[in-house]
Amino acid sequence: MVSRENRLAFRGTLVVAVIVGCWIAEVGSSPGRDIFVNNEAGDDAFFGRVATPGSTVDGPVRSITRAIELAQPGDRIVLAPTKTPYRESITLAGQRLSRGILQDLILDGNGAVLDGSAPVPVDAWELDRQAWQRWGRAVYRFTPEQRSHQQLFLGDRPAKRVFVTNSSEAPPKLEPLEWCLFEGKIYFCVEPDHRPEDYPLRYAKLTVGITLHHVHGVTIRDLTIQGYQLDGISLANTAREIRLQRVVLRGNGRAGLSIGGACRADLLDSLLGDNGAAQIITFPYSELHVFNSQVLGNTAPAWVDKGGRLFVDGQEKQGGLDAIEPPSPANSSNP
Repeated sequence: MVSRENRLAFRGTLVVAVIVGCWIAEVGSSPGRDIFVNNEAGDDAFFGRVATPGSTVDGPVRSITRAIELAQPGDRIVLAPTKTPYRESITLAGQRLSRGILQDLILDGNGAVLDGSAPVPVDAWELDRQAWQRWGRAVYRFTPEQRSHQQLFLGDRPAKRVFVTNSSEAPPKLEPLEWCLFEGKIYFCVEPDHRPEDYPLRYAKLTVGITLHHVHGVTIRDLTIQGYQLDGISLANTAREIRLQRVVLRGNGRAGLSIGGACRADLLDSLLGDNGAAQIITFPYSELHVFNSQVLGNTAPAWVDKGGRLFVDGQEKQGGLDAIEPPSPANSSNP
């Protein structure tokens, strides 16, 4: 026979369970909020609740940084794909920027571009007189703030780069519109009767596009990330259950994607190329799964192995790769 004390304890437990169940049903009955970002028409004084600016403060915010300040677990940050690149460096860190009850925290680029480059100041260029004397070509040089890795853009695309070996004692011969990085300086060869200010030249000013650490359950999708001095995306420390889908990581000084520090991520339906030292770098204790993606070995190896584990369409690889090609449609193994 059940005692009165046990019946009361059971009823108390049942009441708590009902309350918790109702709370979960109420909170989890819909996905997280949408936070809208528009870097042309938005305002960081707004709340980002609607995509179109209006007469209230509910309109889109202007920066991704502001949207991150407003975000909670499971929210979706929605970028407007404007004609202007988003020129900022962002960090996703901590439980607040992780998975919610029903969905990941999502950064939805909608085809937007996140760009870390800046115009080369016109007065920063100086003529390399030795190049003129040796080859009869007008080569100019300037010293960027960040010198270990760099990138030069001609318009919105990486300019053609000539790589310099560590043993080189002088810059290599450059053809018109080619550039190189030598002893921390960017060298650029102009066309006859031209000067650097005749070209829309940009260099990598910001360090990393997106840094993730101490987060779990994050999706980044439909976003191009380019022009950063180090990496387009860096999974730095204990970023787990990260999903990078339909991203383009190009023209960054070191790598399109770097992963280390007990991080685990999936890269799906994506394109990487034109990065300086590697398209992908893996560091110890990391795990990266690549599905149906093209990783070009055009300017640097597709994968530089510095530790960690890499799986391509379900098969573990070792020792670095020159290129990664997506499987044929018949053999696709996307999760």
